[in-house]
Amino acid sequence: MRRLAPRPLRLALERSAARAAPAGLLAGVQAVWPEVAGVAVAEEAEPVSERDGVITVACRSAVWAQELELLGGDLEKRLRARLGDPADNLELRFRTASRARS
Repeated sequence: MRRLAPRPLRLALERSAARAAPAGLLAGVQAVWPEVAGVAVAEEAEPVSERDGVITVACRSAVWAQELELLGGDLEKRLRARLGDPADNLELRFRTASRARS
């Protein structure tokens, strides 16, 4: 059977991107960070590394790092709910970085 119209390239790209995404806790957190943290926070801070379930979040300034430290428990809870089992032992650490997302 022949198709009359071409399929959208977007569908193939979305499938390919999903298969190409790296596995792991950091990749999962990075994928959902803007949704979980909110756009304003995601512009000022980004998850950059993971070690033994501890995600380091690079913040643009010390003020943001301190503010997010206060909100850390809530962010951890939302990440666990969003990611499920891989995030059971998730912990967030906020650090000032010379260069967060620009």
